[in-house]
Amino acid sequence: MEENTGRISNFIHDFIDEDLAAGVNSRVQTRFPPEPNGYLHIGHAKAVCINFETAKKYGGICNLRLDDTNPSKEDTEYVEAIMEDIRWLGYEWNSLYYASGYFDFIYECAVKLIEKGLAYVCDLSADEIREYRGTLTEPGKDSPYRNRSVEENLDLFKRMTDGEFENGARVLRAKIDMASPNLNMRDPVIYRIAHVPHHQTGDKWCVYPMYDFAHPLSDAAEKVTYSLCSLEFENHRPLYNWFIEQIGFKEPPRQIEFARLNLNYCVTSKRKCLYMVNKGLVSGWDDPRMVTLCGMRRRGYPPEAIRDFIERVGVAKAFSIVDYGLLEACVRDHLNRNAPRAMAVLQPLEVIVDNYPEGQTEEIEVENNPDRPELGTRKVLFSRHLYIESDDFMAEPVKKYFRLFPGGEVRLKSAYYITCTGYDTDETGAVTCLHCRYDPESKGGTSPDGRKVRGTLHWVSREGSFAAEVRLYDRLFNVENPGDESDGASLESKLNPESLTVAAGCLLENSLMGAKPGDVFQFMRQGYFCADPDSTGEHPVFNRTVALNSSWTEKKEVKP
Repeated sequence: MEENTGRISNFIHDFIDEDLAAGVNSRVQTRFPPEPNGYLHIGHAKAVCINFETAKKYGGICNLRLDDTNPSKEDTEYVEAIMEDIRWLGYEWNSLYYASGYFDFIYECAVKLIEKGLAYVCDLSADEIREYRGTLTEPGKDSPYRNRSVEENLDLFKRMTDGEFENGARVLRAKIDMASPNLNMRDPVIYRIAHVPHHQTGDKWCVYPMYDFAHPLSDAAEKVTYSLCSLEFENHRPLYNWFIEQIGFKEPPRQIEFARLNLNYCVTSKRKCLYMVNKGLVSGWDDPRMVTLCGMRRRGYPPEAIRDFIERVGVAKAFSIVDYGLLEACVRDHLNRNAPRAMAVLQPLEVIVDNYPEGQTEEIEVENNPDRPELGTRKVLFSRHLYIESDDFMAEPVKKYFRLFPGGEVRLKSAYYITCTGYDTDETGAVTCLHCRYDPESKGGTSPDGRKVRGTLHWVSREGSFAAEVRLYDRLFNVENPGDESDGASLESKLNPESLTVAAGCLLENSLMGAKPGDVFQFMRQGYFCADPDSTGEHPVFNRTVALNSSWTEKKEVKP
């Protein structure tokens, strides 16, 4: 979003530049207005970045407003989660508002429309209103209650407000144009009866404004200059402007729409996300396979990488689908530069260094990040009893196999050269332990005689490691558009059965024992991992954030 980044141009900023140059506006004020009926996801991250970065570029302000007009689906849990996610993403709002804080003002606006003959109380049911609305090719029909007098409408609206009628008995509708080619302008409902307590206003109200009515009035009341929203609100813009014009605001906000962020292999619909949570298809809103911000935070995605991803995607009007691999690439780029390294063996195979003294240990100095010398070094323990990855050994190696095999020599990362002299097996023939000799002159991973080895293995020692549970996460779905309901397939049938594999008995170097939830490391040759909130001293847990390289393309090409 910054200037001179060489990224995709931002048409929103082009519009603002034109307005400022023409004197239409002298300042820039935006807002991020989520409904608190769920957790924020990667799509919301785009809206957050656009609104906050736009205000930042022009020296303006961006407020947070919770558009809480539907108390039956909203909760303070979501309010608190939204605020936490925005701050985690790296932004701080100028002021915090609630649409419910404007309920008195919005109610007065509704009364004003009635008094102007531009709103009426309608007794039609929701189904009847839909039937009367017409279609894209046929005009709607006037409600039989459309021509009630101003006095009758004021009386009925007051009685609605006083709680005299049941839910659904009556609504207040704007009187616009039932023949409008825009269905949103065909006398939309602006107030409905809902005998539901509100998380902010309690039992004060039993009528609540509709989103399309409350949203523009809240924007105007806050003196927002640019209402930046996703493209599905483009057809609502005439209604947005109509309400502001009829109420008589002198400095109306300008609504500008941008394309939503559509990411493949993901579901962002709050309805579908809630379904997955309630059905136990995921462990919760913060399941690391979810593309909720709290889920990505738990998985170890850095907020800087998400902001970089949003910037790379750019701001456009046209519908497009972004490949999930781009998000993963942004995560890798950031963590490769910043994450400290560590050694972890996920499928341990014991190695006994027969010529190393029993009971002796020594400290090996290892760089925390070879690209960031300022991050320093750490000490890992080397001993007679080591562990390497089980797939780093083959009893009968294939051609061009450069890891360990009988008679083969490899380098242990930052330690010594070792040569395999034999191995033990169990009654099934499975390899249980390797026997090796080390070259004492090769400490640090180099040999004084200049001989070369092709393979370098990571390792941990028995004395310098601890056991942990490692959760290997992958994409939650194995189809590109899991939210598409036209195929008739259930959401469950589209789940990737390999989206979570739990590896128990992994061995991690001791430096990771103090890792706090959210701390991210590169496990050498494995990928990037972070400590999970479930982790305890007695039962450490680490999540795979992202593999070192994407193998998803290869997975998709595998035929059953």
